[in-house]
Amino acid sequence: MERTVATTTATEPNHTPLARSGRANGRLIFVSNRAPIQHCTNDDGTVERVCSGGGLASALGALAPGRPITWIAAAAGPVERQLAADGTHVALEDGKTVRFVAPARDAYDLFYGTFCNPILWFIQHSMTHRLQRDDLDSEALEAWQRGYLPVNQAFAEAVIDELDADGGRPAVMLNDYHLYAAPLFIRNRRPDATLQHFIHIPWPEPSAWRVLRWPIVQSICEGLLANDSVVFQTDQFARNFIDTCRLYLSDVSVDANNGRITRAGRTTRVWANPVSVDIWRLRRELASPEADRYRRDLALPEGVRTIVRVDRLDPSKNAANGFRAFGRLLERHPEWRGKACFLAFLVPSRDSIPEYRTYMKEVFSASGQVNERFGTKSWTPVTVFHEHNRLQALVAMSMYDVLLVNPTVDGMNLVSKEGPAVNGKSGVLVLSETAGSSAELRAGALMVSPDDIEGAAAALDRALRMEPEERRERVQRLREAIIRHDLRRWFRLLLEDVEGAPSRLLVAPTAGRFAHSGARA
Repeated sequence: MERTVATTTATEPNHTPLARSGRANGRLIFVSNRAPIQHCTNDDGTVERVCSGGGLASALGALAPGRPITWIAAAAGPVERQLAADGTHVALEDGKTVRFVAPARDAYDLFYGTFCNPILWFIQHSMTHRLQRDDLDSEALEAWQRGYLPVNQAFAEAVIDELDADGGRPAVMLNDYHLYAAPLFIRNRRPDATLQHFIHIPWPEPSAWRVLRWPIVQSICEGLLANDSVVFQTDQFARNFIDTCRLYLSDVSVDANNGRITRAGRTTRVWANPVSVDIWRLRRELASPEADRYRRDLALPEGVRTIVRVDRLDPSKNAANGFRAFGRLLERHPEWRGKACFLAFLVPSRDSIPEYRTYMKEVFSASGQVNERFGTKSWTPVTVFHEHNRLQALVAMSMYDVLLVNPTVDGMNLVSKEGPAVNGKSGVLVLSETAGSSAELRAGALMVSPDDIEGAAAALDRALRMEPEERRERVQRLREAIIRHDLRRWFRLLLEDVEGAPSRLLVAPTAGRFAHSGARA
């Protein structure tokens, strides 16, 4: 009987509120493009409210019980646009509310469909070679001026309204690449505001930004430096941000020992705090009767090893190369034919964007080629589940012999933490050295280069052949790292930062004087 609990000694923490400093009962304003809930209209015209899912929503629900939080997010449909127009705050449980922002549709389409995805996403994931744009310069400029800035202004106005309506000084926690310009808009109106910005995706080296016009990158840096703190997934991403400010801005000085950038009399803390997972919530999900059904459906014949991957269908996840590596394994080591299966759980993502549609075709072509070349009537090497089914994928992660996580680059990659946290077979993690999680997990994983097909095939072979003792030792190291810095600690450090008691910064940026053009968002 398989186990889905870690062998690492750990008990579930109690769910009491986190220790606070300064603003013991203060409200938080949490800002992100995506809301924690979504309103769907059924065929009969009734409106159903469903959870959007995602780690951020779970974090706030589990980690800040009793804490008043206003979540500001973009309206996703006509119901939410009307709620935004009416100024309605949607009540959640435990004193939390959602306020929707509804920018003009044309502006939002340029903001999200052109500038954020794919332009910013591809730049920050070092994938500009995949952009399919006839005139990237003109398209980016139009999307920046007519989409990104107006939408950021709309978010900022909503934040300012909330700040003005509150008698205290709620801290504002902004999230990700959608909102780089918003902090400066807020700061110009509310210089006393406490602003923190957590960036979930990678921050590349300065050279990656050269595909955008200089004033746009200047404004991005200025917007972020309007925050009191900017938080990255890894030390390297934080250093890359410092280097980008040095190249694109002037009049910037750095306190290397304390991780601070000072410009025009304002100091911004720059540090790293890698996001993590709620191990105990994951295990509770796996204890459900529905999980048992998936466990039965996914079970393979005795003696057949299972390789699993779980990803959004995003070019940064590098799924096609994962299938090519499995094909190379079967070519080099025919003894695995019929003895190993690859189960891929690929979630549809942004399929209205040309670059994503092109990549989806590449992924299915790569998996199909493996099946065509090596498959038999009784054995299908690769099975792809192309759907939104979170629990099914989680069950698969509890059952793998090998988990392949080989992104081209990733801000973190929570799959690489979820898998070891729930796996019951002492499964081996094969992990890309360019995943943000590699900084924490390399001691227990087999590391690979995302472009090295031969190396990934060799790592898969080694993982499949690994002796039980080494497997147990490696998964123990992985679980210790994940438990040491779990989701609760991630959120506690963010709260301490905005509440005036920042913990030791995790990055010491390179000292030096950095450039600034004075461009304004």
